[in-house]
Amino acid sequence: MVEIGGSVNLETIREAHERIRPYIHRTPVLTNSWLNDACGASLFFKCENFQKVGAFKARGATNAIFALDDETARFGVATHSSGNHGAAVARAAKLRGIPAHIVMPTNSAKVKIRAVQGYSAQVVFCEPTEESRELKCADVIYKTAATLIHSFENEHVIAGQGTAAMELLEDIADLDVIMCPVGGGGLLSGTAIAAKSVRPQIKVIAVEPENADDAAQSFRAGRRLVTEKKFTIADGLRTNVGEPNFAMIRQYVDDIVTVSEQAIISAMRTIWETMKIVIEPSAAVPYAAVQGSKIDVSGASVGIILTGGNVDLDALPWSCR
Repeated sequence: MVEIGGSVNLETIREAHERIRPYIHRTPVLTNSWLNDACGASLFFKCENFQKVGAFKARGATNAIFALDDETARFGVATHSSGNHGAAVARAAKLRGIPAHIVMPTNSAKVKIRAVQGYSAQVVFCEPTEESRELKCADVIYKTAATLIHSFENEHVIAGQGTAAMELLEDIADLDVIMCPVGGGGLLSGTAIAAKSVRPQIKVIAVEPENADDAAQSFRAGRRLVTEKKFTIADGLRTNVGEPNFAMIRQYVDDIVTVSEQAIISAMRTIWETMKIVIEPSAAVPYAAVQGSKIDVSGASVGIILTGGNVDLDALPWSCR
């Protein structure tokens, strides 16, 4: 476990934004009158599906890799990832001109494997378990002396992810609520710290699949719980929340709610059809909570981070059931 403590704050998030500015998109914020009318609120979607590598992960990985000193960086970087973080690490490493080793489960989406390989990273496959991922990654690091760029237990990654919320609040200053999905908690930690620092009265609400609800269970229990994950279509959210991340979540997050698999699919399809944009299942999770009335947003201004748009078009959930 990485000791992070209070090292992530608005200042480090702003520093991260300056560091990564040349390498990322400032993604647009979109609205849709039909979606607003359907829930009686003003929804503002931060479209990280338009981000480099097709996901917000580009922010944290780029910040972490460009924060490395030259001596450390020359040995390269390594991580384990089901897809988006791996692609983000691979891209950032290529930009910096250093090696990248990405450990990926054998059941990773083909579109995400191709993305990692497209950035010239060395892909190492492992069994689709957390233990296998960690052991294989540790072996790669032992053999190469590469630096681990953890997808959420890393202060530079968390600060980088927080830049999406910072941008959203610069564009839409009077948000009442900000929402994002939660898996390991890197995005949620950075989002919550950025949002509460800029606008203390804002409510930060995370959403999680019912089939991967360890963060919600932990939030209710007041202590981090590790659970065995069932299958969820939101593959980016299968990871248990990190210990340092959970400490930040307890301090800054107002609520965590859960949604069903069918609700995720319905929300994903609704956004595709109404907004005419491609988002992946994990990105649909927050809107699923709004669409399913899991939270009361009536009359509120709500910011929603659409986390990514990397979808296997040969396996769309509404065409393969």
